[in-house]
Amino acid sequence: MIHEFKTLSYKGQVVFEKVIITNPKRALKPFHEKEACFVFVNKGNFSVRTPDQFISLKKGKGLLAKCFNFFIESTKLQRTSDENLEMIGVLLFPEMVEEIFHFDLSNSKHTVNYNVKQIQIDKLLHGFMESIDVLLDHPELADEAMVKTKLIEFILLISKTQNANSHFDFLSAMFRKNATEFRDTVKNNLFSNLSVDEFAQLCGLSVSSFKRKFTEVYNESPKKYVAKMKLLKASKLLTSDNNRISDIAYDCGYETISTFNRSFKTHFGKSPSEYRLNHIA
Repeated sequence: MIHEFKTLSYKGQVVFEKVIITNPKRALKPFHEKEACFVFVNKGNFSVRTPDQFISLKKGKGLLAKCFNFFIESTKLQRTSDENLEMIGVLLFPEMVEEIFHFDLSNSKHTVNYNVKQIQIDKLLHGFMESIDVLLDHPELADEAMVKTKLIEFILLISKTQNANSHFDFLSAMFRKNATEFRDTVKNNLFSNLSVDEFAQLCGLSVSSFKRKFTEVYNESPKKYVAKMKLLKASKLLTSDNNRISDIAYDCGYETISTFNRSFKTHFGKSPSEYRLNHIA
């Protein structure tokens, strides 16, 4: 649920925004698809799921992300807090930064070895975010010249914190996504209770293309394969550790213990507790 949403635009495109929301169970990033972004956490705790990473963020931290799909979500522990999530975002569009700095991003071949990165907020970045917060609360102070100046300031600051050779190289790298192999995306998120639609979004594919590619790679539908692997992991955990059955269910990607119990008994013919007793005895 969105409680507050404020924006500042430059030439018709939103470049700074503040959003206050109830901590989401899982939601696709609240931005567009072709921009790089920086997210500063003002309040609350949340996590970010990408094809190959799961990063937990808290107040005072920042996230630097290239232009690709990722999920903002909360763990079971993070959802126990009543505190809303407050974020300030900076959106960087390739055509816009080329126009502001008068250069062609394709002329740089600079790369970085991440698609998303957690950033420690230093005093300079913190001061910058406070100034943006003031402008978001008082948009009458922010004409286009002011917004452009703040964009330039941010780019110079963040490129310095990343030890880039130049802001030109930094910006070029931010619009060059590192590819993640299809199998790796599936493996990294297999026990995350992702729907087929969410898997497709994470892979940057339509649902039909994702299903087709999945079947080509695994010779099985996504639904059947994921269900099988979750149950296989659960059966191993039940006989190899003493964790509570509810914790094992959650670790294997089940949202509720009742769903886990039902699926497990249908597949193995025994409840999880019966299966554990039979294999320990």
